Amino acid sequence: MADQGEKTEKPTGRRIAEAWAKGQFPKTMEIQTVFVLLSGLLVLSLMSHRIVRVLSTAIVETLGQIGRLTVTPSSIGAYLLTFLQWLGACAIPVMAAASVAAIIAGALQSRFHLSLDRLEWRWTRLNPAMNIQQLFQPIPSLMRTLVGGMKFLVILGLTVLVIKRLLEHPIFYSATSFGEVVLFMTESVRSVATRVLVGLAIIAAADYGYQYWKHQKDLMMTKEEVKEEAKSAEGNPQVKGEIRKRRMAILRQNWIREIPRADVVVTNPTHLAVALRYDRKTMRAPRIVAKGARLNALRIREIAQQFQVPIVENKPVAQLLFKHCKIGQEVPPQVYSAVAEILAYVYRVNRFRYYLEGQKATA
Repeated sequence: MADQGEKTEKPTGRRIAEAWAKGQFPKTMEIQTVFVLLSGLLVLSLMSHRIVRVLSTAIVETLGQIGRLTVTPSSIGAYLLTFLQWLGACAIPVMAAASVAAIIAGALQSRFHLSLDRLEWRWTRLNPAMNIQQLFQPIPSLMRTLVGGMKFLVILGLTVLVIKRLLEHPIFYSATSFGEVVLFMTESVRSVATRVLVGLAIIAAADYGYQYWKHQKDLMMTKEEVKEEAKSAEGNPQVKGEIRKRRMAILRQNWIREIPRADVVVTNPTHLAVALRYDRKTMRAPRIVAKGARLNALRIREIAQQFQVPIVENKPVAQLLFKHCKIGQEVPPQVYSAVAEILAYVYRVNRFRYYLEGQKATA
């Protein structure tokens, strides 16, 4: 039998959402490595002719002026600027593509979710003791070692035959032109990089699968945690009870003020009481201004007697109004005739009272 403190339950949606909000989600650097390498290969393939042209121009200009070069403090800056221009023309597109690819890889793993918690400054991230302690944790260190070893073996197995075949190429044993050397280097880099990319993709898929499993395992919950989260989602019963009490108190104060203005109180006779009011000028039908059962019914009758509001006993009408109508709601059409008879009786018996109220209203 599982212990209450043992994490045996799957993480709830709220637990997962909180983890993602804190930047805790399955991720692996291998996916970013694959994206960076792939983007580099694409840029090199698209810009290979331009890069070869820039390098050829740089080599020709350098070798052509090698006998006339004068190294002085003022000329070093010009030479350095020219070199940086050549380097930028070749490297900046590749670096830009790699940076964009790394951002896209990270965004895909985080499902384009920006975690503000990760942007907060924390001194603990600079604590060398914490970083050293993480290095000696057995399981993460073992996994990093296994991933590194797997990466080396997979890449070695995929590229060793290609490298051996390249080393046996005739270009190493015969005179060739500069264009053939550049073409050989381009094809060699493309061939080796393609196989490295395939190997890294396999490693990235395996590592991400492990990270996803570990992430789900770390978010596992105990039975008690699931119960507490369910309570917090539904609301604390004590808090809900207190809110209900306050709402009932406010509602009771409202109908206490409305009962003196009621035209009649229909009773059950003792268990239920419903106060009705009807104003021909503002209402389409009689409206319920207060209702209650047991002690509340007794309180309604006491207030009605205090302010001389007529009380009429009618069990079917009282039960129907109490069960199917809310305070402030008009009576349903099914009881129009019964309520009309009650009001007609009340107006006839208390004609003098309603005459005085009419005089006050018109004054």
